[in-house]
Amino acid sequence: MELKKMLVGLEGLKVRGDLSKDIKGIEKNSKEVKEGYLFVAIKGFSVDGHKFIENARENGATAIMIEEGCNLKGVKLPEDVAIIMAKNTREGLAISAANFYGNPSAKLKLIGVTGTKGKTTTTYMIKEILEKAGKKVGLIGTIATYINGKKIKDSDRTTPESLELQQLFSRMVEEGVEVVVMEVSSQSLKLHRVDGCKFDIVLFTNFSEDHISKNEHPDMQDYFQSKLKLFDMCKTGIVNVDDLHGAKIPKLFPESNITTYGIDNFANVLAKDITITNAYVDFKVKITDRNERVKTGIPGRFSVYNSLAAICVAQKFGIAPEIIKEALLEVRVPGRSELVNNKKELTIMIDYAHSPESLQNILQAAKSYTRGRVISVFGCGGDRDSGKRPIMGEISGKIADYTIITSDNPRTEEPQKIVEQIEDGIKKTKGKYEVIVDRTEAIEKAIKMANKKDIIILAGKGHEPYQEINGVKYPFDERIIVNEIIEKLEKNEK
Repeated sequence: MELKKMLVGLEGLKVRGDLSKDIKGIEKNSKEVKEGYLFVAIKGFSVDGHKFIENARENGATAIMIEEGCNLKGVKLPEDVAIIMAKNTREGLAISAANFYGNPSAKLKLIGVTGTKGKTTTTYMIKEILEKAGKKVGLIGTIATYINGKKIKDSDRTTPESLELQQLFSRMVEEGVEVVVMEVSSQSLKLHRVDGCKFDIVLFTNFSEDHISKNEHPDMQDYFQSKLKLFDMCKTGIVNVDDLHGAKIPKLFPESNITTYGIDNFANVLAKDITITNAYVDFKVKITDRNERVKTGIPGRFSVYNSLAAICVAQKFGIAPEIIKEALLEVRVPGRSELVNNKKELTIMIDYAHSPESLQNILQAAKSYTRGRVISVFGCGGDRDSGKRPIMGEISGKIADYTIITSDNPRTEEPQKIVEQIEDGIKKTKGKYEVIVDRTEAIEKAIKMANKKDIIILAGKGHEPYQEINGVKYPFDERIIVNEIIEKLEKNEK
């Protein structure tokens, strides 16, 4: 593709060299650059791509994009390549990648789901409904990427980098996908990963404190404003108006076509007569022009909200109530209120809850339907917002009957330091607890003390099949861990 055509949509560029060059590919990693490529230099949190400009040229780059105000000390800009200076090279990468791959999102019905919680479950619900209705569907999110029902890769992050995203869209177009439903993180919006995407529908689930750190958002205002960017990129919006921040969105975008949903406040799609058990939720809701009884096998009040969001999307596609009901009944999401089958027949639930509100939701849900004790096993991730650690400790201390504080993904932090911060919060309560830093030992203790009336909540890991310690991801699938522990205990009993 002609370099000039790849830059369409980017404003304020300063250019040196020939824009008629034929570009054969685009890369932000200098090691992956090949002959005839455009290399986009991006200043990351730990590495500045501008330092590798010469490496990119050696590998065959014929055009290089740099950022205005970048540090070029000690860097020699090659004379024989086109140099493009952009105001922001993350935006430059996103737009030029979208152009290079023929703006594939415009050839798809693209649904973006944002919010602090519920993104993953909601996207899976939407995917299930659309597939039941006969649509060819792509899904991009926290757990994995799917094309036409087939998992093609596990995910490294909620929303891929812009270059990978456009490559995925292009592949989906080639494979006949009609609709793509994707999780859109606040970080991806802030870092321009979805620039150049043409969204047909965007959906806002809720908003609460999370992702406040030096490498994410400095404060809650920045976090919320990042999410709002999505509503400037869509034709139709769907919003949870029971959420305080969600309720503001229709007023902020008065000319947008926004559908609202909720339980407590007036909304276009409203759930009534809700029943919650340890195995399902069901509720009454008006779909199209008649009242329906909807049931889903994911317990908890939050599942009602996620189901309502999916119903709103389904109605935009004109999908019949019978199909919607069947899909919501059958949908299952890895690591979200996921029950682990085991020989002891204990109720053990794995959930991705890793924020104060999500932990509170899953523990309260468990508390509402268990006949015995709620045993909470959780930790907090390292190199993330440390302020939420004592809050989560306090929440577990107030709700759970017994808490085992353990390690999650400590990353580069000391696990002991993290659990001590959690402990500071639980000490404010009268909750019974103990600290077992080793997560396997913590799970074993929970299993040993539980009976069939109790419920064990393993919070924080969810679908993750690893534990990250000092930059290394060690295998750690809690489904496997649980059953290995039970087998070991059975052998010891013989």
